[in-house]
Amino acid sequence: MAVQLLWLNLVTNGIQDVALAFEGGEPGEMERPPRSPREGIFNPLMIQQTLVSGFVMGLIAFGAWWWMTAAGWPEAQARNTTLLLMVLLENVHVFNCRSERFSAFRVPLRRNRILILGVTVAQGVHILAMNTPLMQRVLGVSPVSWAEWLLLLLLALALLAAMELFKLVKSLRPEARTGTVA
Repeated sequence: MAVQLLWLNLVTNGIQDVALAFEGGEPGEMERPPRSPREGIFNPLMIQQTLVSGFVMGLIAFGAWWWMTAAGWPEAQARNTTLLLMVLLENVHVFNCRSERFSAFRVPLRRNRILILGVTVAQGVHILAMNTPLMQRVLGVSPVSWAEWLLLLLLALALLAAMELFKLVKSLRPEARTGTVA
């Protein structure tokens, strides 16, 4: 539903974008050659990461939706669960976005406590909406069990694994060592 898409944007992007602004620079940033002035805002690495993460998010969300509807879940319940999955995917993905080159596990969480707070608030606001009668009616959402939430979190963590694999493969390529991006 349109209101759910707006909610997804509000609860994830609004909070997390501000929190990412407080992310420190990457180690070794000053040792790398500067970007070409002719290079656009969207460099090839950013485009590749966006395509890979978008594809994986879409695959996970569509796969979950397909499974739920094929298993006979009512459409409203499948929509509610998919919305929560998308919120979790966004909450997981923000940790991938902290660095273009380094693993999310190599960037200390303490470096951006505001981001941790932002993700916690975003998830908390969505859970609150799922449990508040007014927001349930407006958004067409309902509470989910802890078991469902945990399963959805595990599905969302597949995105983290995919992006870690992407970064590993990119780091092994020769151009990664010279500072250029193919």
